[in-house]
Amino acid sequence: MKKAAVIILSLISIALACTSAIISGSATIDGRPILWKHRDTGSMENKIVFVSESGYDFMGVANAIDTTNKEIWMGMNETGFSIMNTASYNINEGISCDLEDDQEGLFMRLALERCAGVDDFEQLLKDVSGKWGIDANFGVIDAQGNAAYFETGYYDYTKYDVNDPETAPNGYLIRTNFSVSGGESKGQGYIRYEATHRLFEKQNTLSVEFIIKEATRNMDHGVLKEHIGNMKLPRNKNDKILVAFQDYIVRYWSASVLVIQGVKHGEDPQKTMLWPIMGFPLTAMATPVFYASHDALPEVISSENGCIPFMAEASMTLKAELFPVQHDDHENYIDVAKLKNRKKTGVMQIMMKKEDEIIRRAKAIQATQKPEEIQEYYNWLDNYVRSVYRELLPPKPDKETLPGPELIGEEGICR
Repeated sequence: MKKAAVIILSLISIALACTSAIISGSATIDGRPILWKHRDTGSMENKIVFVSESGYDFMGVANAIDTTNKEIWMGMNETGFSIMNTASYNINEGISCDLEDDQEGLFMRLALERCAGVDDFEQLLKDVSGKWGIDANFGVIDAQGNAAYFETGYYDYTKYDVNDPETAPNGYLIRTNFSVSGGESKGQGYIRYEATHRLFEKQNTLSVEFIIKEATRNMDHGVLKEHIGNMKLPRNKNDKILVAFQDYIVRYWSASVLVIQGVKHGEDPQKTMLWPIMGFPLTAMATPVFYASHDALPEVISSENGCIPFMAEASMTLKAELFPVQHDDHENYIDVAKLKNRKKTGVMQIMMKKEDEIIRRAKAIQATQKPEEIQEYYNWLDNYVRSVYRELLPPKPDKETLPGPELIGEEGICR
């Protein structure tokens, strides 16, 4: 029984591995702060939601199966307050507590409903101390230019101000699955932290495009210092070459990414922009959305009744081709030929090029964000994403093998 418990805990820790960063406006190319979370989880089907129920309205990422959007894993509200987290495995070391664990998703929804800024969030932490099962690094920004990590345990927290040059001399902070204020011998994600830190150090200024294109798809290993993208690539997508795939930023359990681009002090918080990747980051494209659009979201990354968004389902289908090993720890071996090759027919090579057009169109309307332009862009985006995957996905089975209408719904795919 004891051995089984150890195995279960090991699987949980593998699934709950995330990489994140907060970047102050002083370090970005346009002066706007950035909040980034690369989410690893056992809940692989994620969606973008807009919630207007109690307190402040907000937009964020939820599990597709969560029909009431009970847990929010990263998001922003109408005031411009934005939040995300990474699980910390060394913050509550040696502390016993009767509280239910892993309540971060519930707590972040509460924060989005109640907080108008970083100061409000800090007060919330004080008010609920000892009442929530939390062990996490919470990252927050607001429309006033404030930005901070709060390494939070059951009974206390430690704040790290990203605008403080002594705390963040380069204008940013990175967190994975350990807390700086926690025990030095525990925690996880040190290898991913090192790889991200090394990548950030090479940049003079940081941008949303850098986070999406390079940081969240970083194929550089923090310990081995080997970059998959720099190896001698296979001739074509059928020239199978398997490499070990462990402790990279992208992991088999990577389910989604959200980059929140805040506003400068004095700008309308409704101009905050979200840059989600709703699916496995190597087989899914960024699909920028505007908070000002509220519940009029693109169909390919949203869903109702627990169905799987199109982007999530399509990216997982392509992901399966990248991991052909069907035995042992299959998630640790990736076929580079299917990802990148000298013929440039790898799925990542094709998708990143297609993604450029999405980013270009989204940035073209970022300044004005007129409702009619946003809706026109969303309509184009839904059609464009489906057309890209139509070319990349394997042929569908015969009609008689497809599930009937009664199976498309609560646990089906959002068509």
